[in-house]
Amino acid sequence: MTGLVLGKIVRAMITLLITVTLVFFFIRLSGDPAAALAPPDAPPQVIEQYRRAMGLDQPLPVQYFNYVLGLVQGDFGYSIHTGRPVEEIFLARVPATLLLGLTALGIALVLGVTLGTVAALSRASVLDRFVMAFSVFAFAMPNFFFGILVILTGALVFGVFFGGTGGIANFGQVLAPAATLGLASMGSFARFTRSSLLETLNKPFMGALEARGIPPMRRLLRHAAPNAAIPIVTMLGLSLGGLVAGAVVTEQVFSWPGVGQLLIRSVQTRDIAVIQFSVIAVSFTMTLANLVVDLVYFWLDPRIRRSGNV
Repeated sequence: MTGLVLGKIVRAMITLLITVTLVFFFIRLSGDPAAALAPPDAPPQVIEQYRRAMGLDQPLPVQYFNYVLGLVQGDFGYSIHTGRPVEEIFLARVPATLLLGLTALGIALVLGVTLGTVAALSRASVLDRFVMAFSVFAFAMPNFFFGILVILTGALVFGVFFGGTGGIANFGQVLAPAATLGLASMGSFARFTRSSLLETLNKPFMGALEARGIPPMRRLLRHAAPNAAIPIVTMLGLSLGGLVAGAVVTEQVFSWPGVGQLLIRSVQTRDIAVIQFSVIAVSFTMTLANLVVDLVYFWLDPRIRRSGNV
C-alpha cells in the first residue's frame, strides 16, 4: 500500500513538472509578452524596460531555471498589472468557483445516477429510451448556448438576471449557472450508470443471489451498486479535478467572479504569472483527483488489493 501511494505521488510530481515546463515555454514562444503589454506606439526603449521588469531579457533556460526554483521556494510571481502575489489573486476567486462547481457536480451526480439507475432497471422500456435520449441531449448541448438561453429566459419571461454579479449567496444566482455547468456531466453520469449497472446485473453472481432469495433492494444496494461504482468513481474523479478549469465558459457567460473568468482576463491581458499559476493549480487539482480515484479503486475492488495494482 505504501509503495503504491509513493509511486502514484512520484508520477504526479513528474506530471506537474511536465505541465509547468510546457506552459512556461508555450507562453513565451507564442509572442513577446512585453510588446503585448506596452502601448501600441511605445518606442523600443519602453518595450525593453517592460522586458527587464518581467525578467524576459535573460536567456530562456535561465528564465526557466529561475521560475522552477521560485516555485520550489513558494514564490509564484506577481501580477504585472496589480503587483499582487498571484496566489493571493487566485485564492480570492476560488470560493466562487468551488461554490459553483460543487453545486453543479451535486446536481449532475444526483440526477445522473438516479436517471441511469431508473433506465437500467426499466431496460428497453419507453422510460429507458427517454432517459437515454435526454442524456444524449444534455451531453451534446453546448454550455455557452444553454447558458445564454437560461439568461434570456430569466430576463424576458421572469424578469430575473441569472448571473453572478451582485450576490453569490443568492440561490437563484447559483442554481442557474450550476445547472448549465452540470448539464453535460449529468448526461455522462446517466449513461455510465446505466451501462455499468446493466453489466453488473447480468453477472452470474447476481443470479445466484436471486436464487438464494435475497430481496431485490438488498441485491441492488449491497451487491450491484458497489460493483457498478468503479466507472462512476472515474467520472466523479475527473469531474472533481475539472472543477477549477471546467467552468471557464460558464463563468464568462454568467459573469461569475471565479477562477475561469480570471483565467480568461489574464490571457487577454497577457498576465503571465497569473496564467502560469492558474494552469499549475488546475493540473495539481486534476492530478490529486486521479490519485484519490486510484486509492478509491483500491478500497472498492478486493481484486486490486490482492494484485497490488491500480
